[in-house]
Amino acid sequence: MPGEPAATPRTDVIAAVRAALLQHADAERAVGQQRYMKSEMPYLGLTSPVLRQALRPVLADPAYRIAEREQWEATVRALWSEATHREHWYAAIALLGHRTYRPWRDPATLALLSDLIRDGAWWDVVDTLATHNVREILLGRPDEVAPVLRAWAHDENLWIRRAAMLAQVGAKDRTDVDLLVDVIEPNIEHPDFFSRKAIGWALRDYARTDPEWVRRFVAAHPELSGLSRREALKHL
Repeated sequence: MPGEPAATPRTDVIAAVRAALLQHADAERAVGQQRYMKSEMPYLGLTSPVLRQALRPVLADPAYRIAEREQWEATVRALWSEATHREHWYAAIALLGHRTYRPWRDPATLALLSDLIRDGAWWDVVDTLATHNVREILLGRPDEVAPVLRAWAHDENLWIRRAAMLAQVGAKDRTDVDLLVDVIEPNIEHPDFFSRKAIGWALRDYARTDPEWVRRFVAAHPELSGLSRREALKHL
């Protein structure tokens, strides 16, 4: 994965995470999960609640606390890049988002997030990173992050563009509507399903806060795909 830092990852943290997940492996469920997600990487077979339960004691253990930002990032990257099962990716995201490391989740972390999004390249990891990690940084430092998302909206990579459009999902009345317009409009005529779905989702989410604004936006953009339009107006 590009952008590998110079710091040495905490191999003990990675080993503890892998061991905790392996204890709950379910081979039968794993087959169905891999098929459903159309994933080349196999699953261990953990449900989301079980995964959270398995990771909680490891991430909270003072013995596994990471003291330096560079080592935290290196550990996230190593857990991700050395993954043998998809749950290792989910664990890397959990380490990235753990409350212990909140002070380090700032605009400088966007390079790491961009690498994970580009490498993950599928909706399960991309949507989690966008609607949680990117959104958190955006709401904390909007003046610095908004220009980055405007650039992401024009990126050649579908998943980076999708992340830009979904980064305000859940922001409610803190949504920057100018930014929302600026990340959606460059993508309206992209033919790919995941782009069009993201537009609809972003608009549908904001419709809970300002339905009239969403109605006006949809009316003003007749070039929206049928999918985007249906999703945007789904609850209106």
